[in-house]
Amino acid sequence: MNSDIHPVVLCGGSGSRLWPMSRAQSPKQFQSVNGAGSLTFFQATVQRHRGGVFADPYVVTSAQHAVVVRRQLDALQCPATVLAEPVARNTGPAVLAAALQIAKTDPKGLMLVLPSDHVIIGNLNTPIMQMRQAALDGRIVIFGIKPTYPETGYGYITDGGSFTEHKDLHRVAEFVEKPPLSRAAHLIQSGFAYWASGISLFMAETIIEEFKRLDRTTYDAVNNALERGEQGFHAFELHADSFRRAVNEPTERNIFERSPAVSLAPLDVQWSDVGCWTSMHAIGTQDESGNVLHGDVITVNTENTLVKAEKRLVAVVGMSDVIVVDTPDAVLVTQRGMCQNVKEVVSTLKDEQRIEAVRHVTRDHDWGQSQQLLNNSDYDMSVIRINPGASISVDPLPGRQLISVHGKLEVFDGLSRRKLEAGERLMLGPDGSAHLTNTANDPVEALLVTMNAALVAAPEIVQHG
Repeated sequence: MNSDIHPVVLCGGSGSRLWPMSRAQSPKQFQSVNGAGSLTFFQATVQRHRGGVFADPYVVTSAQHAVVVRRQLDALQCPATVLAEPVARNTGPAVLAAALQIAKTDPKGLMLVLPSDHVIIGNLNTPIMQMRQAALDGRIVIFGIKPTYPETGYGYITDGGSFTEHKDLHRVAEFVEKPPLSRAAHLIQSGFAYWASGISLFMAETIIEEFKRLDRTTYDAVNNALERGEQGFHAFELHADSFRRAVNEPTERNIFERSPAVSLAPLDVQWSDVGCWTSMHAIGTQDESGNVLHGDVITVNTENTLVKAEKRLVAVVGMSDVIVVDTPDAVLVTQRGMCQNVKEVVSTLKDEQRIEAVRHVTRDHDWGQSQQLLNNSDYDMSVIRINPGASISVDPLPGRQLISVHGKLEVFDGLSRRKLEAGERLMLGPDGSAHLTNTANDPVEALLVTMNAALVAAPEIVQHG
């Protein structure tokens, strides 16, 4: 029997309460946990469960995030199966898609389902291993965290008593979803309640059979989406028309709360879902004044404050219990404890169709990266970084020019080819697109300047063998 544990990392969600760091096109899970140079939340999750009994991970993400998922996996030198969802359908269909894929080769293989955007400190893998036999016996094991305060934004699981045949495994008496403060306080006082961590362990065939029994619509939709899906460059792409027929519900509500196989295993670790900036302050390394500082920051008479600076110096004077987050195109200032309301800012930005709700000025593409430097009614200036072997087609616009900054570019305008050396400039005429290719072994950089026109949509990559 193959009893390897298959980590299944769920990479959905937008993390709107962590704006402006987290945005729709680059959400929380792909941001660094402890500032520039550190692992992202997603990478830390993958690294936590590698080697030994753990097989290569499965990652379920949205189609628009498949590129960054693959890039961050490559940075870890971690092979993985990536499933790309064409539309968001919550965690239920995502978990089922991974289960059906795993069951093709290992139906009794264990699935360890993991949120990609939590912070965990402590020994998580030992209690997971202790629940291995229970999962092989057909139990759905969900892991709970002993609560430390009456959080109203978390789900709770209450203890229904121990199993005699499985040490440290408990029955589930009740699921309580985001209770009011009075109920949360009562749950903690009872001593029998746990925060729902979002982590679970079960056999692939167990969850598949439960979907067949409890939600045949989703089972049929996801099964068809896999059968009609196609392998893309970065991920296996689920069939859109089939997948959108799946029920838009989390696994907890759709299966766990209705299954007699569900059980509870307590975890003794430090855990945070890092749902807002107050949580980011709590998990950070604090100085003697209780401040958590990232980037070029100066504080004077300041305490219990989080300051995150990306590109410039940020000075904070005479403040306490505040959050300051500075990004190239947006600044957030709020009080600690008020950060749940940041999502209202994001809602306003979306209503006004502001680009700051969707993406950063730096964008990742199949072919490399683009960063908007300046933009006004007269001109747009962006830097583009093209990966080795990649090509892009730059749309023709009046007054557009290209300046090579680093490396050599091969330029084809439809009639002739030429090399563009560092420091050379090329006017791009309005009559036809220019095809740029990086034939070197290192990335190349160039400035793209457009007069009297905004930068159009990202150019399409052309793959080279």
